[in-house]
Amino acid sequence: MSAATVALRVGATPIRALSVLPPRLRRWLAIAAAATLVLAAGYQLWLRDSSLVAVEDVTVTGLTTKDAARVRAALVSAGHSMTTLHVRQDELEQAIAAYPVVRALEVSADFPHALEIHVIEHRPAALVNGLPVAGDGTILRGLPVEGRLPRIEARGDVQGNRLKDPAALHAARVAGAAPAPLRPRLDRIDIRSEDGIVVEMREGPEIIFGDATHVRAKWLAATRVLADPEAEGATYIDVRLPGRPAAGGLPAATLAPVAPAGAEESTPPATGAPPGTTTVDPSTEQLAPPPAGTTETPPAQPESAPAPAPESPAPPPAPTDSTGAGGASPPPG
Repeated sequence: MSAATVALRVGATPIRALSVLPPRLRRWLAIAAAATLVLAAGYQLWLRDSSLVAVEDVTVTGLTTKDAARVRAALVSAGHSMTTLHVRQDELEQAIAAYPVVRALEVSADFPHALEIHVIEHRPAALVNGLPVAGDGTILRGLPVEGRLPRIEARGDVQGNRLKDPAALHAARVAGAAPAPLRPRLDRIDIRSEDGIVVEMREGPEIIFGDATHVRAKWLAATRVLADPEAEGATYIDVRLPGRPAAGGLPAATLAPVAPAGAEESTPPATGAPPGTTTVDPSTEQLAPPPAGTTETPPAQPESAPAPAPESPAPPPAPTDSTGAGGASPPPG
């Protein structure tokens, strides 16, 4: 069966279905279809642009720039030329095209005569040559700056509504993707020939980004390293490979001390007494006190050396009990 035959049969199916309906029902269906077409044409050509649903009350929220009054006036004027059934957002955006601080508009109509417009502004991510700039490179002249922003130096003067310097544009992109808790700690963003984009932090390590690709993954890796207690004291964090971040410049105190070569020969054992001292082990001193009437102090023995056995005194002329020799002599004769 050819495709043309199938198409003819499919098209003929509704006609056959209508042909089997009663004449009165077919007439009512025709009237309903005609009425629907009239209403659709009336809505398209007259009602949606009628004064019956004209916008009379325009509410604008979300503005903080110093040009807020002019932006609001432009939006209100454009809104009054519309109806709640025919809101033309492209015309609203065109009305405030001269104000780059506006990033987007959220528009909602409240039938029959109200229009609500919420302005989403760009948020400054850095100061480029002293001017606030958003993360996409939009220059936000006149936007109030709250808190501290990292500084970026651009080559040449900053003119127009967007950054022209590629290096400054990439640095602004890195600043714009920074997590909110870290933004107040960012001090400066530089471009270095050997490391690429480097973020300098206040009271913290430098963060080496390399380029402006995968910036969110790199910020996530940097945040994890900063939260790791083992990385405390690092002077830099390298996130050029976000899957393998590295912390460097840790202080030597975090490493186990290693004795220099040859130190074993010159350093005495910790448990032995230094040579040439007169320190005596208290237990040895009690067991072998110096003889009465002598003033010379016997040389001290090292703690690890065994104490020498005391010599037996010379036998007296008369036999006595020589307990020091470990026995008793029998009496003479």
